[in-house]
Amino acid sequence: MKLTTYGKSSGFVIDPIEKKPLNHFYPGSSVLSFGTAGCNLSCDFCQNWDISKSREMDTLSSIALPEQLAEACVKHDCHSIAFTYNDPVIFLEYALDTAVACRERDIKTVAVTAGYITNEARKEFFSEIDAANIDLKAFTNDFYRKVTKSELQPVLDTLLYLKNETDVWFEITTLLIPNMNDSDDELRRLSNWILEALGPAVPLHFSAFQPDFRMRDIPKTPKSTLQRARRIAKEEGLWYVYTGNVHDRSGDTTFCPKCDSELVIRDWYEITDYRIIGDSCPNCGESIHGRFAESPGQWGRKRLRIVP
Repeated sequence: MKLTTYGKSSGFVIDPIEKKPLNHFYPGSSVLSFGTAGCNLSCDFCQNWDISKSREMDTLSSIALPEQLAEACVKHDCHSIAFTYNDPVIFLEYALDTAVACRERDIKTVAVTAGYITNEARKEFFSEIDAANIDLKAFTNDFYRKVTKSELQPVLDTLLYLKNETDVWFEITTLLIPNMNDSDDELRRLSNWILEALGPAVPLHFSAFQPDFRMRDIPKTPKSTLQRARRIAKEEGLWYVYTGNVHDRSGDTTFCPKCDSELVIRDWYEITDYRIIGDSCPNCGESIHGRFAESPGQWGRKRLRIVP
């Protein structure tokens, strides 16, 4: 078999790390994001369908080998590189070679993935990954089969693997679609599974659906749904719960799980106040889970397209 997308991409963009979304992995830092074409899922609601469903020759106009990408990160002072837009498990060899080249230059690697991968490939893929955001698209197998043409259990297995067998920092994102995966019951079961299987410190992001691809007839998710989901997840015992794709100051902010102090205040993807000292709350001394530098990055909310 040959990976025909090796060294090819649909474009290269420098983003804030919070856009992945990762709120506890070197907040405020910049990340070079890229993807290829195609996907191993077939989600009816795909937000990047122009990339994931495209033919290779329609999309892959940018060329960059792993060494070039690593040098581009150094040149543009990127703290990390992200495999995103389409699922990186389908360009595993390209992603791993890039991760190795970046690691030699002290550049961190981030995977944004649905986590739908075999047991054998899972170990190899995450061996060179520093952080990941896993799309937990719903908490019923019926949704996975009908809407994504995949299965729920392999995704749960990936989350358990990351928690129990790796040092990868990971966060979870669930895109809430009105009347499909946003019921109180499902949100409580999802949150409780995370609490019991992974622990309360795994950050969970609830993101708003935008009508797209094969679901243009479904309305966008109201902010109130995300706020309700966040409230339910916190009631179930999760410490770090966020809202995404909407302007919500409280839902963007990192709070101390012990004293509830505001620690990282965000306006969309930009940090407006950063109060973590080392990795601790300055008010009560509670350790805050994640990967933190002595001070936050200063990338802000900029989005910059580059050519490696």
